[in-house]
Amino acid sequence: MFKLAFRNIFRNRLRTALTLAAIIIGVVAIIITGGFVEDVFVQLRESTIHSRIGHAQIFRSGYLEYGRRDPSQYMITQPYEVANAVQSIAHVQTIMTRVNFSGLANNGRADLPIIGEGIEPGKEAQLGTATTLVAGRPLRVTDAFGAVIGEGVAAALHLRPGSFVTLMVNTPEGALNTFEYEVVGVFRTFSKEYDDRAVRIPLSAAQELLFTQSVHSAVVLLDDTSATDAVTAMIRTRLEPLGYAVKPWHELADFYQKTEALYRRQFGALQVIILVMLVLSIASTINMVVYERTGEFGTLLALGQRRRQIFKLILLENALLGLFGSLLGVVVGAALAGIISGIGISMPPPPGSNVGYTATILLVPWVLVAATLIGALAAVMAAVFPARRASRLPVVDALRHNI
Repeated sequence: MFKLAFRNIFRNRLRTALTLAAIIIGVVAIIITGGFVEDVFVQLRESTIHSRIGHAQIFRSGYLEYGRRDPSQYMITQPYEVANAVQSIAHVQTIMTRVNFSGLANNGRADLPIIGEGIEPGKEAQLGTATTLVAGRPLRVTDAFGAVIGEGVAAALHLRPGSFVTLMVNTPEGALNTFEYEVVGVFRTFSKEYDDRAVRIPLSAAQELLFTQSVHSAVVLLDDTSATDAVTAMIRTRLEPLGYAVKPWHELADFYQKTEALYRRQFGALQVIILVMLVLSIASTINMVVYERTGEFGTLLALGQRRRQIFKLILLENALLGLFGSLLGVVVGAALAGIISGIGISMPPPPGSNVGYTATILLVPWVLVAATLIGALAAVMAAVFPARRASRLPVVDALRHNI
């Protein structure tokens, strides 16, 4: 039956070519759209990680729940203990500590509420590969009273490299403290909201500003994003008994989670639409083929073939046709994805960002498998009702089609 089904496929080459074309187009559409969506996820993920979140962050237990009300009560008092416990874990590239603060930035004429961070400049440079410096230079370890500010802060206070800005904050004890810093650079991250309020100064300067030697968080940078969950589990094993909380990047990036969920559902709906369109387009061709072969089926039934064998024969023919079309579609889709990726797709900034990017088409194994299965499944589904009708033909009526 397999040999007979294979030979029947090529009996009417025009209609076979039309069916194959429909399957190929559907498979290519799934590969291109799926590869585009996966590229969006990868670029959004890496931009989120390398803007400022890192692959994982470590906090004192309770900081995420209650730290906004009283951050000084949930600080890491022994940051070197945390760093030593994490640094030896495989895939950990570096670990950096931060101090967070909020206050007012003053340029001598106006005030602006800001969110500030005390950072380790050398280590942060390894993390911030997705951060763009739009003016000036990066923050250095030697900049005892230097600051880099977000693009929105620079625009609001009319600051540029070489300008001076005064930061006013409340210390953990409740006192008001102020220091003047020289703006050495202006940066732009993936988040416009963050850029509109962000000021970054050296960690030592932030600790002096707040009169503390503690830090609020430790950020872990890995050499492989796919190892995040495994490394996070190991860090939790070591630090949670000591009173620390560990969060991977995807639990901290709320925007990424919602964007991924939205795109996943959209892509799933698109796959269903393509499947329905393929079934409808293939079904019309199969109906014509089955009608033209009515006499042939009547002859087979008259020679003793069982009706279920007729049904199986039609399904097998279309399953082979769907498989051939899907494999050809994968080849065409992969070639087209390579061409598009070589050219690149210029994309506007995503919501909440002011940075555009160049999209490509990623060839992801699960997308290729899904496209192949959808192409083959569409051909089989389209053949079910025509095959059922052909297998139930009255033998006498079917034989009349041979006259």
